[in-house]
Amino acid sequence: MDVLDTRALNRATLARQLLLEPSGMPVLDAVAHLCGMQAQEPQEPFVGLWSRLRAFDPSALSDLLTERRVVRTHLMRRTVHLLAAEDVLAWRSRHEAMLRQRVLGVYRREFDGVDLDALAAAARKVTADGEARTTAELARELAEYRPEPGPRALGEMVGALVPMVQVPPRGLWRTKGGVRTVPLASWLGREADPPAPCGPGPDGCDPAGRALVRRYLAAFGPAASADLRAWCGLAGLPAAVSAMREELAVFRDERGRRLLDLPDAPRPDGRTPAPVRFLPAFDNAVLGYCDRTRIIDDTHRGLSVTGARFVLVDGRVAATWSAEEGTVAVSPLRGFSRAERGAVAEQGRALASLLSQGQSRRVRIAGGGGGR
Repeated sequence: MDVLDTRALNRATLARQLLLEPSGMPVLDAVAHLCGMQAQEPQEPFVGLWSRLRAFDPSALSDLLTERRVVRTHLMRRTVHLLAAEDVLAWRSRHEAMLRQRVLGVYRREFDGVDLDALAAAARKVTADGEARTTAELARELAEYRPEPGPRALGEMVGALVPMVQVPPRGLWRTKGGVRTVPLASWLGREADPPAPCGPGPDGCDPAGRALVRRYLAAFGPAASADLRAWCGLAGLPAAVSAMREELAVFRDERGRRLLDLPDAPRPDGRTPAPVRFLPAFDNAVLGYCDRTRIIDDTHRGLSVTGARFVLVDGRVAATWSAEEGTVAVSPLRGFSRAERGAVAEQGRALASLLSQGQSRRVRIAGGGGGR
């Protein structure tokens, strides 16, 4: 069984995540290839796509949202993701039990004694008009089911029981908008695909789970089963993996973990040069694994769940960044060589231009300059 060292895994991740070289994919294809993009911070996916796509135009993503070809919804790990509409329709039912259990994990006491099936039926009736509602508005209309202490728990549970999407203007480029939701079926014109019945033989069970495994490996592999679960939050996928064992390649990492992959997926040489890349907050290139050492040192792992934005240098997290008043500010997590500092400054200037709509190219690197 071939052993893949950390650099080999890093370069494979960068290649799958479209971070090794700019991709010419259309925006919708890129969102689908990445299995969606974490998006609780509405503007962050724009930076994520800018770092991955050649000549990315932010208006293209905004158009996909208003055209309902891309949607914002809770899915993997019960986190808001930006996903291709077709993927949400195909995957939502497979995530339903997980979504419900994760809400109960936070609000079990509030929902003690509440008939969740009756709540779901009431929510479907109230929202059948397709009108966008805030959580507070929805809670008022479902007052008899309202748990204490307030509407937030109710809103989160309704979102788990009934597939809902967050509608524009939230998520549009350089546009502020509060969270207003409508049922997925109203927004896209049809219900999410129902769970597939389990047929005879190992290939007859959990087709949605097996599709998720393939798509995850295409965007994140090689990876362990624990990585897969960390990305999606789903239980039961080991059975899907087992049913697919004949079609998957198997490797080991340096610690002996068993890694799975698609046989023909790209696995570049670990010596392949990796350009500087700026990642947005909560980017799944970092969060999409249980073992994140392929891209971030354990010393800095805690930053990945705080909303820190990362700079990749030689393929690994080497700095954080922020933007304010037209300036991209970079805070290194290790020392930079002169060449690395120059490459970070160059990419930072391009990012400043994107974020300011061409009004600024200012970048500041702690411990040194950067300039305009």
